[in-house]
Amino acid sequence: MQSKTYALNDVVEMKKPHACKTNRWQITRVGMDIRIKCQGCGASVLMQRRDFDKRFKKVLEQGNAAE
Repeated sequence: MQSKTYALNDVVEMKKPHACKTNRWQITRVGMDIRIKCQGCGASVLMQRRDFDKRFKKVLEQGNAAE
């Protein structure tokens, strides 16, 4: 199985695009839950890590965790 590595402030691509037709999300919280923010419209979504792992496709940009 492929290891899914993502971290705080990474910009990721999900399997399905958001309603605003953008498929770029920034990770703003990492823990038992993952919060992601749409880079198109600014909507914020909180989901369980298990659900995020199912919907996660790839990391587009590495973020700076110090921010």
